[in-house]
Amino acid sequence: MLRRIDHGEVRELRLDRPPANALSLELLLALREAVEAAPREGAGALVLSGRPGMFCAGHDVPALLPCERPVVHAFWTAFLEVIGALVHSPIPIHAAITGHSPAGGTVLALFCDGRIMAEGPFQIGLNEVQVGITVPPVIFGAFRRLVGPGPAARLALAGTMLTAAQALEAGLVDELVPPERVVDATVERSRVLLALPRQAMLRTREAARADLVEQFPGSVAGMVDRVVDQWFSAETQAALGALVARLRK
Repeated sequence: MLRRIDHGEVRELRLDRPPANALSLELLLALREAVEAAPREGAGALVLSGRPGMFCAGHDVPALLPCERPVVHAFWTAFLEVIGALVHSPIPIHAAITGHSPAGGTVLALFCDGRIMAEGPFQIGLNEVQVGITVPPVIFGAFRRLVGPGPAARLALAGTMLTAAQALEAGLVDELVPPERVVDATVERSRVLLALPRQAMLRTREAARADLVEQFPGSVAGMVDRVVDQWFSAETQAALGALVARLRK
């Protein structure tokens, strides 16, 4: 479900939940623990990666849709706490986007320090509106930070998915490389940072990410309650049901 692979000081956390690396509660809990444990265990940087062709398909909607409110609440709490762990990580984290990365997959990448994506017929983007989910302000803020206010509003409002080439042009990702080189290239980028004077690099990183830290609340409880209320609204349940029906065809 989550593999830990050490490349010297760089630790790779590889999402490995076939077939699509969809996020489950168990995977989210494991990911948060791994992100928080890495600095204590001596890692100097993290790389978040996925399976070939699929970085992360976002939430496991088919499994989550029939669940009662307490389970959905626990899931969204875990998801937002993973974001918090990424935001507050004291070491650099880069996303090796190994393929498709819709919705929640994009969200994970947004809160990393950098993003290298596989070139080819892969898509990435915040398509939440298409399935009746509002993009929470903290996530929209991270998206706007990368692509700019105008494009962020236009893309998020329509739930637009971008090709890898479009994502590079928009500034959503930093670099495209052949699929087989995504992880290696991302590990190498991490090593370049670790070769710099450490304290100067880390303090400058803090300054560069201060806006992310400032907008992330001390408690996610309020955000979770709002998202879960919407999840169980008639409109969102209908949109999610239609999505599940399409996925099963």
